[in-house]
Amino acid sequence: MAKVFLGYKKGLRVEDGHPWVFKNEIENIEGSYEPGDIVEVYNYKGKFIGKGYINPKSQITIRIMTRNKDEEINEEFFRKRIIDAWNYRQKVIETNSCRVVFGEADFLPALIVDKFSDYLVVQFLSLGIEKWKDTIVKVLKEVLNPKGIYERSDVPVRELEGLEQRKGFLTEPFDTTIITEENGVKFYVDIENGQKTGYFLDQKENRRAIKDIVKDADVLDCFCHTGSFSLHAGYFGAKSVLGIDVSEHAVEFARRNAKLNGLEDVCKFEAHNAFDVLKTWAKEGRKYDVVILDPPAFTKSRSAVEGAIRGYKEINLRALKMIKEGGFLVTCSCSHFMYPELFMEVVMDAAKDAKRTLRLVEYRNQSKDHPVLFNSDETLYLKFMILQVI
Repeated sequence: MAKVFLGYKKGLRVEDGHPWVFKNEIENIEGSYEPGDIVEVYNYKGKFIGKGYINPKSQITIRIMTRNKDEEINEEFFRKRIIDAWNYRQKVIETNSCRVVFGEADFLPALIVDKFSDYLVVQFLSLGIEKWKDTIVKVLKEVLNPKGIYERSDVPVRELEGLEQRKGFLTEPFDTTIITEENGVKFYVDIENGQKTGYFLDQKENRRAIKDIVKDADVLDCFCHTGSFSLHAGYFGAKSVLGIDVSEHAVEFARRNAKLNGLEDVCKFEAHNAFDVLKTWAKEGRKYDVVILDPPAFTKSRSAVEGAIRGYKEINLRALKMIKEGGFLVTCSCSHFMYPELFMEVVMDAAKDAKRTLRLVEYRNQSKDHPVLFNSDETLYLKFMILQVI
């Protein structure tokens, strides 16, 4: 097994528990290896740090899988990790629909496994985890006994690893439009063509958190995707709900989801660019009791944060102008680099410009099936606030 030595004062984060070794932290490598192989990692003094898979094509050159020098990376290793991940979910969250494996936070770097009813959707996001695909699929069948497994490795990050984007069945084919349930609300999930793995599970508990503020309210849900927040609002007793999304495909699914729950008279959906219509509707004087903002990530790199700040401020400013006095703003950011303090500052700036006063009702992060690893700040990415608008 090849040995990788880090440079002087390099990889200190790795020694403290972070799972990633970057290319510029490596001083030298002893022994031969193939891309995707397991290697041992040492600091510049020769102290063992951990074992993980290596890919010289990637800036994240090594991803640590174990800190135990004697632990073998084999089928039994993956079985134990997946069983541990599943046992954790069964303790902390309702598991009809949930994330079963959350990559680094479950000590299985670059592996995502989502569960929708009796079906699994998996993503293999790096070369090192791709090499163990057959083993992982075998173990998932044993541990969770799904009716089917579908791969959604059709993501650009794989190209940074020298891999092609790929999607398709890993079991016998099945209908890829699945009905699942969350907090009592039913949803169609398009696991073949929907965004990410078909549905955003990380907001599961946050969607339940709007229960008390939406009762008897007129609700506007922006960036509604397939209607998850909208349908929860309707289910929890909203008087009317309008969900908007730029994607016609998402809007059509949202309408189907409304009908599935018998909420088509309460929950309406239209295809709009939220930035455009919020500005227009605010000028027209439209008012709502609750406005929900759950946009896609506006930045995926530190260098793009300034643009993201402008985007978040713009949509929050427009929303705040449309909320009745005493109403509520539900606002989110799934951009990792929009750190919690920065996101709060942006929303406060928007409130200042809108001449509104905000009172924090609740602050939350992602659902418990997307656990946060303290040694890896990338695992903390979702910010969710409920604010009363005065």
